[in-house]
Parts: sequence; C-alpha cells; structure tokens
Amino acid sequence: MNLLDEVGDAAVAHKVAHAVDTARLEARLRGLAAHGAVATGTGGGVARQALSAHELAARRWLVQPFAQRPGYRIGIDTAANVFVRRDGQESKLSPVMTGSHIDTQPLGGWLDGAFGVAAGLEVFDALDRLGLRTRRPIDVAMWTNEEGSRFAPGLMGSVAFTSPQRLDAFLGVRDGEGLCFEAARDAAVDDLRGEAQRLGWAWMDDTPLARPVHCYVEAHIEQGPVLEAEGLQVGCVTAIQGVRWFRITVAGRSAHAGTTPPASRDDAQAKAVRMAHALLEHAALCGDDRLRLTIGRWECSPGSINTIADRVVFTVDARHPEAAALDAVRLLIDTALPAGGQVEVLQDKPTVRFDAALASLAREACIALQLSHREMLSGAFHDAMPLAGFCPTAMLFAPSRAGVSHHPDEDTPIDDLAACTRALAWCLARLAGPLVSSTPNEPSKD
Repeated sequence: MNLLDEVGDAAVAHKVAHAVDTARLEARLRGLAAHGAVATGTGGGVARQALSAHELAARRWLVQPFAQRPGYRIGIDTAANVFVRRDGQESKLSPVMTGSHIDTQPLGGWLDGAFGVAAGLEVFDALDRLGLRTRRPIDVAMWTNEEGSRFAPGLMGSVAFTSPQRLDAFLGVRDGEGLCFEAARDAAVDDLRGEAQRLGWAWMDDTPLARPVHCYVEAHIEQGPVLEAEGLQVGCVTAIQGVRWFRITVAGRSAHAGTTPPASRDDAQAKAVRMAHALLEHAALCGDDRLRLTIGRWECSPGSINTIADRVVFTVDARHPEAAALDAVRLLIDTALPAGGQVEVLQDKPTVRFDAALASLAREACIALQLSHREMLSGAFHDAMPLAGFCPTAMLFAPSRAGVSHHPDEDTPIDDLAACTRALAWCLARLAGPLVSSTPNEPSKD
C-alpha cells in the first residue's frame, strides 16, 4: 500500500496547522532552554549534554503535561529514547513519528534539535484544542545522544532504534569522566520510570527497538544561511549529503630551525601545507559550489618554535551529494600525499535520500499554507539519517539567523519557527489518517 493512500483530509489538516500557537511554542522552547542555561559574555547558551542531570530534568518537564492528559502515554526504550504517544482510533496501527533530540553541544544554543521536539508537542496541543483524533497514533521522539559530544559517536539513540544489534557496541563507551553509556542509560530509564510511578503517568509498557513506524518527519533548524539569505520560511529537505572524513599524516625529520639549510630539510609542516593548499584550491576552483571541504584539525610535532616539524596530522571533512565528487577528493589526496604519508578514512557515509512521496507532501503543505519554501539538501547529520533506512522519512527546516548553530548566538525568529511547525502539523495530520471529532482535551498550563 502506498504511504499516502490513507491520508486525512487536507482541509482538516489546514485547520490543525492554523491551530498552532506561536506564543505557546515559544514558551515551551524558552522553558526547555532554561534546563542547562548558561550565562555567557555575549548572551545565553545551553549546556545540556546527553543523559546529564539537565537533560533528564528537561525530559521530565517536557512529557509531564502530556502524561496527565487522557489519550496520551509515555515510554522509554533500551537506548533511553523517550516517546510521547498520542493514541489513535486504531491503536494497533504503526505510529506516525516526529521529534528530534534535546541534547546539546558542551555549550550550544536554545534551538537545534530541541525545536523539532517542541514542534511535535505543539502539534499535539493543536490537535487537542480542536478536539480531533487521528486514525493512527502519533509519537514524538526524543532521541538519545544525537550530538555525540558526551558519548561518541553521535546518533546513538536513533541508530540503536533502527539497528538494535549496534546497541551493545555503544554500552561500553565512556565520557570524559569515565562514566559508561550503559550506566547513564540505566539511570535515565530508572529516572523516567520512577517519575511515572510516583505521579501515576500513563505508561507505554511495550517500547522495543525497531518497532514498526509508519513514517517519520523531523523538523529542525537549518544550521546554515540559505533560507535566511533567500528570505524563505521553510526548507523541504530531500536528502542529507554524503560525507567522508580523512586523517592525513605527513612525516618529516626534525632539525634545528637556524642551522639547517633549505636543501637539507625534510619539513613535514611545509609538505603538509602544500597538500592542504592543493585540497582547498580544488574546492575553490572546481566550479561546484555543492562541495564542502574543511580542514578541521591540525597537529604539529614537536611543536617547537625553533624546530623543523617531523610530523603533521590533519583532518579533512569532504561533503557532497554525489559520490563521484567525493571520489575526486580522495584521488587528489592520494596524488598529493608526500612519500611516507598515510591516509585513514575515519568516516564514509553515502548520501541519504528521503522518501519522494513524503518530500512531495512537505511541498504540498507549504503551498497549501502559503509558506515560502524551497527544496534543499542537509549538510549536517540528523536523526532522520538512520530513520531513512528504516521507514519513509523526510525533514523540514526553519531558517537559522546568519546560519549560526552549536553556539550561544544560535537563533531563529519565532514566526519562522511557527511557520515550520504549521507545515509539520499539516503533514502529520494528513499522515495519521482521517481525523474525527472527539471530546477536546484541555491542556494543563505548562
């Protein structure tokens, strides 16, 4: 059966979208940002790393209003992913899912993935205000450790959900203080279950990894400058571009900086600089502005001001939607690598293309709601990446002011966040199947 064979009425979805409340959305986002808020010299940042006390408190705060409403249940799985479920008329049907993550970088901004979680919960509020019940359940997911800044790698929760066999490899990973992910996971599960028992929350007893999902639509801020520069409200994301990470080691021979003549030098620094210049020049002159090439780390040994370097290690982050372009970067690396040098591939992720029908539905939502929009690629990783290999998946972007993200200055005008949330509401209302009137739930005051 086609994903869109059972969609709900567009006119009703239109009403749900317009029931999105801008002030309520902002209040939830501001309240969430208070969990881990840090005052900085230039403004307010948020330090809410995965499974920290701040994140556990934020999870409890977000789910509490829904856990006490009729028709809602709360759950947590063995990867510590949290789910808020709004029951549908046919509870055995697989859910439509949305959400994102609420963990941050060591010092991040107030939005990032938090916007996607708040947007999903705002859709619940909109449906409740209208007194509408969907055929399918709808889940809002809070994925664990998307950032990877406390436990490496990132995307742990969504990867474990879609590929349960990978969870065991994550359990022994330790943070900077030596605490293993398994212990932090267990504490998070106990924390939420304990709160549910104490307050009598409605609970999802069955939340296995890899349980069926009808489809997944994630809202997120763009984390780039494109939408703002073009004056657009929503990005309809068609794919996450491919990425390859390389670690390059260039060898030389140490010698005295003042006594060694040019002809006698084997300068690792000079050789590495020439190689880096060739890579950056290729990116600048290849004529393809879709190529993103970044030299992120640069380590020189022995690191003395008056000693010729005997070793340089640097990294290259290359991103492009087409594998051929990344192949060309690899060929250049191999060609430019000095004798005795080494290349390690740290990561090789091909482009992830989202479901065409869902991407089309996202565009239809923007047209129906008269939101300015464009199709675009994501240059960053998101939880939608592993979900895309598991169920039909798509993403919606809201603009980022000046393209800033992972920084206290991260910001998006609330009207743009509300516009993206309306597009999300329109999509979820249609995907969850025909809507019918029921007794409206009156949300508690957050």
